[in-house]
Amino acid sequence: MPSYEPVIGLEIHVQLATRTKMFCGCELSFGEEPNTRCCPVCLGLPGALPVTNTEAIHYGLMIGMALGSEIAPTSIFHRKQYFYPDSPKAYQISQYDQPLNLGGRLGDVRIHRVHLEEDAAKLIHAGASGRIHGSDASVVDFNRCGTPLVEIVSEPDVRSAEQAREWLQLLRVTLRQLGVSDVNMEEGSLRCDANVSIRPSGATELGTKTELKNMNSFRFIERGINAEIARQTAVVGGGGEVTQETLHFDPRTERITSLRSKEEAHDYRYFPEPDLVPIAITEEMLERARAAMPELPAARAERLEAAGLASDSAQLLAFRQELGDHFEAALAAGEATPASLANWIVNEEAALRVEPAALATVVMMVEAREVSRESGVQVLAKLATDGGDPRAIVESEGLAAMGEGDELAPIVAAALEANPDVAEKLRGGDMKPVGVIVGHVMKETRGRADGKDVTRLVREQLGL
Repeated sequence: MPSYEPVIGLEIHVQLATRTKMFCGCELSFGEEPNTRCCPVCLGLPGALPVTNTEAIHYGLMIGMALGSEIAPTSIFHRKQYFYPDSPKAYQISQYDQPLNLGGRLGDVRIHRVHLEEDAAKLIHAGASGRIHGSDASVVDFNRCGTPLVEIVSEPDVRSAEQAREWLQLLRVTLRQLGVSDVNMEEGSLRCDANVSIRPSGATELGTKTELKNMNSFRFIERGINAEIARQTAVVGGGGEVTQETLHFDPRTERITSLRSKEEAHDYRYFPEPDLVPIAITEEMLERARAAMPELPAARAERLEAAGLASDSAQLLAFRQELGDHFEAALAAGEATPASLANWIVNEEAALRVEPAALATVVMMVEAREVSRESGVQVLAKLATDGGDPRAIVESEGLAAMGEGDELAPIVAAALEANPDVAEKLRGGDMKPVGVIVGHVMKETRGRADGKDVTRLVREQLGL
């Protein structure tokens, strides 16, 4: 069977963290009593007129700036017409040929467009336990209807399910640090559709694409895309043709089922929304968006790496904001070296529960060899549970480092005597078992000895 290359484009819907809905004054909510956060505008009642949420435009501009998009000087809304129970107006107010942002890039994936629209209502499918008038039914909760959305559409630059998952994680942390959304996938604040096709390896023409809808976790997205790639490969390998359609992936059964034929733009009969004026982007709006921009994860990672951090540590601190903020605060509070401080934050869970200044002091004491690393871990654990002053804890617990002199040398000698087989291997030039001696000494000294000092004394006492 010939080999095939997946071609994947992603469509991400992000609920914006505004106070009110996209075109009315209803407050946003999650988990409240159904149909208590709606009004004539979001219900589409006759005569109700929408008004654009300026904060949603502000967030849309910030997202465009973060992705390096070209911001349109003027943008308009359109009616995207379709009939479905979750759309009370029988159309969605969205953007079509004049979106807020065009182009851009995040990491190794290009952005096609970023536009504003409104969310649909939520359909609740009642089974046997929710029978209405003796039969199964679906009911509609309009609380979500009209929630501001940004849709981010990528170019078909993704080549594997793993790459899709990793890129979406980068996008999610970027949006979270912007503060434009809580990007909570479990609550539907971030939802992803994937357009998947395959083509012979080395080909340039695109194959027929299918769309996997509304996957709500990174793990399900990766599994769903892999399942669809496998399905399409089997279809084409068996001499069939892939049909353009919208699909559903069931993560419980790993089955992919057809929802409907894939719509084209003309199927929605877009036309400009007559009840909304065009959005004219002013310099004041752009300045406000620029002023609100934080340092983005990719820029933070680059800066931390330039400060001497290993690439993996820099990436972790940049993409997990709570870790990065704790690192920056501890670095500013003391004189610990950045690389050493990052190592403690990345590898010691207790470090996150310790005040930044106290953490910096512990790291500096270890760097100055006032305490061993093992003792430093004990001090962190004490600080995490009880708080206090690191130096006072070292004194009260008797954790000050032991030097190489008279106190440590006899303990090393006793450890070698207690482990003659290990000592013999060490004399023969095999240093791998030295950890046994180091562990013995650490136990005897309650972690106060420095491992490097122990190894040095082992070599000295064995004449190596």
